[in-house]
Amino acid sequence: MSAMNPGSRIKRSDRVAGQVHEALSGLLLRGMVRDPGVRGVVVSDVRLSDDLRNARVYVRLLEEASPEQRERVIDALTRATGHIRRAVGSELQLRRVPDLKFYWDELIDDALRMEALIDDVAAEDEKSNQEYPG
Repeated sequence: MSAMNPGSRIKRSDRVAGQVHEALSGLLLRGMVRDPGVRGVVVSDVRLSDDLRNARVYVRLLEEASPEQRERVIDALTRATGHIRRAVGSELQLRRVPDLKFYWDELIDDALRMEALIDDVAAEDEKSNQEYPG
């Protein structure tokens, strides 16, 4: 059996991951998770295994977060996993709700660090050009 549906180019796991992403985002937006540690959390990505059993949920805060804040967010979401799974299952009517594992999304932080490095190099280059023209 092919991982692709006939007439469709999207794998079932990718389609369900999108649905889980929407459901999780909605739950957080509506305040369905009452733990104050998840206030301001956004779901940036959901990656689902091909067998639909395991979901890697990538989250972050809208503002910059310290390592302690990141840890609190992941801990709060981990504590609420049972409640979140039940709510997602109820909303999506899935036969089996994937196990949810939460991770801090480092992608934006990495991009910001790279941008800062590029800005530093550009500033040094500009300074060098002003000191030694020609």
